[in-house]
Amino acid sequence: MSDSYDQISQQLKGRHRKSTRLKYISMGALALAGAFLLIFFADMLSKGLPAFKQAMINIEINYTEDAARNGREAVDRDFSTIISRSVVRVIPLEMRNDPSLLGTSVQRWVLASADVDQYLKGNPVRLDDDEKARIDRLVEEGKVEMQFNAGFFSRGDSKMPELAGIMSAVIGTVMTMIVTLAIAFPIGVMTAIYLEEFAPDNRLTQLIEININNLAAIPSILFGLLGLAIFINFFGVPRSTPLVGGMTLALMTLPVIIISTRTALRSVPESIRHAAFGVGCSRWQVVKDHVLPLAMPGIMTGSIIGLAQAMGETAPLIIVGMVAFIPDVTASFTEAATVMPAQVFTWSGEPSRAFVEKTAGGIVVLLAVLISLNASAVLLRKKFERRW
Repeated sequence: MSDSYDQISQQLKGRHRKSTRLKYISMGALALAGAFLLIFFADMLSKGLPAFKQAMINIEINYTEDAARNGREAVDRDFSTIISRSVVRVIPLEMRNDPSLLGTSVQRWVLASADVDQYLKGNPVRLDDDEKARIDRLVEEGKVEMQFNAGFFSRGDSKMPELAGIMSAVIGTVMTMIVTLAIAFPIGVMTAIYLEEFAPDNRLTQLIEININNLAAIPSILFGLLGLAIFINFFGVPRSTPLVGGMTLALMTLPVIIISTRTALRSVPESIRHAAFGVGCSRWQVVKDHVLPLAMPGIMTGSIIGLAQAMGETAPLIIVGMVAFIPDVTASFTEAATVMPAQVFTWSGEPSRAFVEKTAGGIVVLLAVLISLNASAVLLRKKFERRW
């Protein structure tokens, strides 16, 4: 009896040790994942936050007859190499639009060149010693400042790093998501309602359910190939447009919305349905008036998460051509456009050092949007969720 008790005691101690080891291993894995996440965010913020500041130089612009032909003539030669080329390019246009500028001089804050901006941020640049000394002197005189880079949020893409912004990519992303939501949400919700509430349980519906679950797990680039083959090559939808991008992402988002909607419908107790049937409601009335309103918070949560996932996708949009150079805001669903992930991808391949912070800055903005969407989904679920 004593031997049996000792054996059981040893077995229990062994189980407790294994449980303790598993607990600490799990905690270690969680801590490691958290550490990697913190390193990632710290790295992105350290590289991306400088993109929200831009060097500005206070210079005198002289609107002379020579400046009307060549904008460089309006600026002192000492400044011509340290200001952005965009400044002198627009001077002849300004004088054509406003002839009264001829013969006047204006003191104005203008964009510094990318090399000057990077020099002031402590990064290696291609400036010579004379230019660096001139910049240091201007800083002491208060003629060079680091100001908030509003242009990063109000301008489109540019080959000049100091001019590059995310506005065209943001508008392209919004338009693409509108198309995605307009297609994926109604089709996904209606499909889920049919499969969950109306479809008979047979081999066909089981096959459809299996394929929907499989589609939710395949690589996203395959949806890009599907969009290229069907929407562009077969139906002739314009390439590189929010329309084709949204349609392609809708294919990818559909399984997520269908699965989340079915889960939300299943969470509604059967007693609700039985009670509605008991007072003479038809099956459609039960779904429309009783089940769907109760499941709607879960449906919205799943749809927002699916939309956030689609917003962060790059591979399928590259396949359908949404990596075009778009300096101006797109005004139509059938005009060429780009999206935030594709814009970040394009900037990451640029050789200029200044585009590194633009890339990280774009990632910071995209992460902020995605985190906001996911947080809103969680808050929506917490606010409207009912526990049965």
